[in-house]
Amino acid sequence: MKEYKYKINGNLYKVCIGDIEDNIAHVEVNGTPYKVEMEKAPKAAPVARPIVRPTTPAAPTSAPISKPAVAGGKSGVKSPLPGVILDVKVSVGDTVKKGQTLIILEAMKMENNINADKDGKVTAINVSKGDSVLEGTDLVIIE
Repeated sequence: MKEYKYKINGNLYKVCIGDIEDNIAHVEVNGTPYKVEMEKAPKAAPVARPIVRPTTPAAPTSAPISKPAVAGGKSGVKSPLPGVILDVKVSVGDTVKKGQTLIILEAMKMENNINADKDGKVTAINVSKGDSVLEGTDLVIIE
């Protein structure tokens, strides 16, 4: 049995949801039992899916083309999760070492150190103290 507490128009309701049989839910609100009829979801029509048969790939006529590895260049240190910037520990122009703390990010009520992923020079700082950031946001650019 799942219990929930709701406040609706200033009134507090304690709701307990019991068994659900077909489309009837046994619900108790502030100690009073109810049988709640739920709307039945329409049945989904079966979707025809094409049959995909694996084929044997032809032998390559030349060597595969590979992308060259980036040996330096600019890279952004990204936010690993959404949160709020508590502190920025570096400035534009600073030289940083791999593993050095660049930013302190508060996420899920915890402080997280955001560290440099490589040695280099800070060319841009895209956030400031107090900013809210999403996961994957470029925080600092290192060249």
